[in-house]
Amino acid sequence: MKVILASPRGFCAGVNMAIECLDLALKSFGAPVYVYHEIVHNKYVVETFKKKGAIFVDDLEEVPPKSILLFSAHGVSPEIRKAAKDRDLTAIDATCPLVTKVHLEAIKFAKLGYTICLIGHEGHDEVIGTMGEAPEAIVLVETEEDVDKLEIADPEKLAYLTQTTLSVDDATRIINRLKARFPEIKGPPKADICYATQNRQEAVRILGSEAQLVLVLGSQNSSNSQRLKELAKESGISGYLIDGASDIQREWFEGVENVLVTAGASAPEDVVQECLDYLVEKFDATIETRSIREEEVHFPLPKELRKLVSIT
Repeated sequence: MKVILASPRGFCAGVNMAIECLDLALKSFGAPVYVYHEIVHNKYVVETFKKKGAIFVDDLEEVPPKSILLFSAHGVSPEIRKAAKDRDLTAIDATCPLVTKVHLEAIKFAKLGYTICLIGHEGHDEVIGTMGEAPEAIVLVETEEDVDKLEIADPEKLAYLTQTTLSVDDATRIINRLKARFPEIKGPPKADICYATQNRQEAVRILGSEAQLVLVLGSQNSSNSQRLKELAKESGISGYLIDGASDIQREWFEGVENVLVTAGASAPEDVVQECLDYLVEKFDATIETRSIREEEVHFPLPKELRKLVSIT
């Protein structure tokens, strides 16, 4: 068996920053450190931090007053920020700057009186946070069919934004449908889908043609990881989303000679290596790393955390 190891894969700059934040908070302040929602959507990462003393909550009522609280990489609404302040919590904002960019665009369009079509998945933490910036102005759009059902009072004051972790192809189809229905619609100055999401999808699109099966390391609640699996299947290739080697089923590989291995933006390299070790042991696989582009993006730690731990 030949394994093509896709690059770039795994952690993006936003995930790296969020994980560094939580690591540093635990080292600096000790356990417990509370986190609103999962720090990133990855089972392995969350379980690792639980063992270190992080407590993940979905309701701020669970957080004792005056505690240290981290906002996850997916961002939160102004309502949650206010609730944290009211409980006298020391809040550290680990929101990915590319998510913050979408929040600021939503605020800008809403102040100008625009109706905003937010292209995304209902219930996703990022979408909930973004919609919370201007709930009266934002309409969620998940499909092209949703576009056809839209009733807009003033089509000349209409804008669109997107969740950062969508399928590029799906988002493009929805945006094109919006532009066809509403020619005056405005979009963000720069596309909202993040660089890492685009790069990992591009790698599967380019390298997947050389494989009969794609393994995506990532958790089921990871939007960008799900898109990688879907992209493989749309190309007519078997695709599986797994948390680690223990999820692999040997029957998947019957008649398979070439396997593409990649990882979603919240999956750590440890689980990738574990998967590769399994394939080498069970199938005598050879590994070939193939890079489609380099990533050199880095986000600094939040100012409030640097100040708290006296980092300059």
